[in-house]
Amino acid sequence: PGDRGVRRAAMPTALLFRFPFPGPWGEELAQASQALASDIANQEGLVWKIWLEDRETEQAGGIYLFEDAAAASRYREKHERRLAAMGLAGVVVDAFSVNTELSVLTMARAALGQPNASEIPSMATMTIRP
Repeated sequence: PGDRGVRRAAMPTALLFRFPFPGPWGEELAQASQALASDIANQEGLVWKIWLEDRETEQAGGIYLFEDAAAASRYREKHERRLAAMGLAGVVVDAFSVNTELSVLTMARAALGQPNASEIPSMATMTIRP
């Protein structure tokens, strides 16, 4: 009721997918996944994806950053269906809200469209004029 007419900024949302994966790995995976990567890159609301692989434990996955929780939720449902259709089982997905303020301080500014930590004035460097 009190928030009527107030627009809240979208909260970036991260997804972490992990699952058992028999390969291929590295360059072979990159070549085999070009169409998949293109589809992911065109996902509405996606900011970026980092591809993860661990040959030793035969695990793969990805870390995704979305503009907001709604975009992350839509993608999660789509990708869970896609992975199941690929015959991949044991998929674990976690969703996280992003603490933008702390993330900017730890160099995530480019991904979040925020100023670098060194560009944010601290109280020690600010000149306060009467």
